[in-house]
Amino acid sequence: MSDAYRPFEALVAPARRTASLVRLVLGGVMLAVLFLSTIFAASTLLNLVLPGAPLDETAAALANGGTPYGVLANLYIFGFIILALAITGRAVHDRSLPSFVGDWRRARQHFGRVCLYMVGLHLALSILLPATPDLTPEANLAPSSWLVFLPLALPAILVQTGAEELVFRGYLQSQLAARFANPRIWIIVPAILFGLLHYDPAINGDATWLIVGWATLFGIAAADLTARTGTIGAALGLHFVNNFFAILVAAPAGNFDGLALYTYPFAVGDTDALWVWAPLDLMLLLVSWLTARLALRV
Repeated sequence: MSDAYRPFEALVAPARRTASLVRLVLGGVMLAVLFLSTIFAASTLLNLVLPGAPLDETAAALANGGTPYGVLANLYIFGFIILALAITGRAVHDRSLPSFVGDWRRARQHFGRVCLYMVGLHLALSILLPATPDLTPEANLAPSSWLVFLPLALPAILVQTGAEELVFRGYLQSQLAARFANPRIWIIVPAILFGLLHYDPAINGDATWLIVGWATLFGIAAADLTARTGTIGAALGLHFVNNFFAILVAAPAGNFDGLALYTYPFAVGDTDALWVWAPLDLMLLLVSWLTARLALRV
């Protein structure tokens, strides 16, 4: 392992005893089955508690995140992934959930510092970079309503981003690194899987692979930060602030915009608009990665 990635050994060491690919595949299957099972159990409970008529409306709200409650439900549902990982980690790899985080004190420090720098970056860019008419956000949720939902929305985003970082960087990346010495494997493979998690042609249309590609690059940036710091704190900070602005501040119109203070005048599946937006988004990702490294001097 290179000197730059030497801190990653803190996350890799607990994975070495159970580093076989068979266990990793078994763990992945168990994780998916447990997650889907908990979703099914929650849906069954919902059917028992709620009358049938409003349930269709609830399902529609969950499908596109068009209401504040729909967005919150979509985010908090990731808590089932954390539960599934805790069970899988112990059963298959004899690892506790904290072992996928790294040193808790350092992880909290990394998370807080990266969040601080990232918020500053986003605010600075929003002031310095003038928006074109086609990309100018429009008012969406009333500020008073937005503030009411904010105490629920912030932990919801932390649950969602935390679940993804625990699985892809804390679990998958560390287990692959314990098995393979080549960083290209344990950085790129989880990043590709993370990108494919965003594959949704029904919603994203012709822009599907553009979004998958961006998510893959984000996964590479998050993996690099995790390897450089030895905790998922920095990657979580990057992910948390990115999703805070993408979900709570300004979201594409018509999809997952139920909690957004503003909406962009285009939909997620609007390929032409996304191609205009893509260079700016890629630039922001690059600058965000560099800013996170600057924040932690890594």
